[in-house]
Amino acid sequence: MAQKKLAVINDMSGVGRCSLTVSIPVISKLKVQCCPLPTAILSNHTAFDDYFFDDYTDRMPEYIRMWEKLGFEFSGIYTGFLGSEKQIGLVEEFIRKFRREDTLVIVDPVMGDHGVPYATLTPALCREMKKLTGYADILTPNVTESSILTDTPYKEKWSRKEIRLMAEKLMEQGPEKVVITGIIQGEYIANYVCSKDGCDHFLRSVKAGTQRCGTGDIFASIIAADAVNNVDFKVSVKKASNFVKKCIQKSTEMEIPLNHGVAFEEVLGCLK
Repeated sequence: MAQKKLAVINDMSGVGRCSLTVSIPVISKLKVQCCPLPTAILSNHTAFDDYFFDDYTDRMPEYIRMWEKLGFEFSGIYTGFLGSEKQIGLVEEFIRKFRREDTLVIVDPVMGDHGVPYATLTPALCREMKKLTGYADILTPNVTESSILTDTPYKEKWSRKEIRLMAEKLMEQGPEKVVITGIIQGEYIANYVCSKDGCDHFLRSVKAGTQRCGTGDIFASIIAADAVNNVDFKVSVKKASNFVKKCIQKSTEMEIPLNHGVAFEEVLGCLK
């Protein structure tokens, strides 16, 4: 049986434990070959006071053409942070070229958090991201991103009915499965899991520590690898949530600075 390959389209930050630097080891641990397509190269992520940044947009077409020339095939395509409309266009083209009947597309629409859109999110980029969600089999937005993608005014507290309504609107855009992450419910944090085949679950656990950089990338990487491994969606979401919680707890215990992400290396052995 051939090992499955997952094309992962995201930036590479040398320090900070996010994007490709967490996706590669996490996906590899789940016995899927991680094939990175970088969108940018950073010395460290942008939560630090200063950073080196090299936009890879103009190099992406030739990179993709070589993969096409060599006939590479992928069981899944997972997209993370995209910083411009042009990059989203390149990703859409990539999906059209490499998607086979059995290729799964997982879109993590990295657009904002805590009700605040990222500085890179222009109205044009938002429109293009909405188009990209139409290609997704699985969509993994947080509450902020869900509200942006559905034109729903953001607020701090949400009823289950309101979360379900946003998820329904997201599925209407194309995805078969959606998980809305980071739903605060008092001392708990919940993820809402739903699908067009009737899956409908709120999975919650007690909040642990403080939110850190890279946890969303770890979460989505587990979802993507599990998807190509045919793991049940609800089981995968629960696994990803539990693993992120362990990462946060260990990082708090080790007093890792928040902008250095989570010490996932310390607990990677328990992921399977």
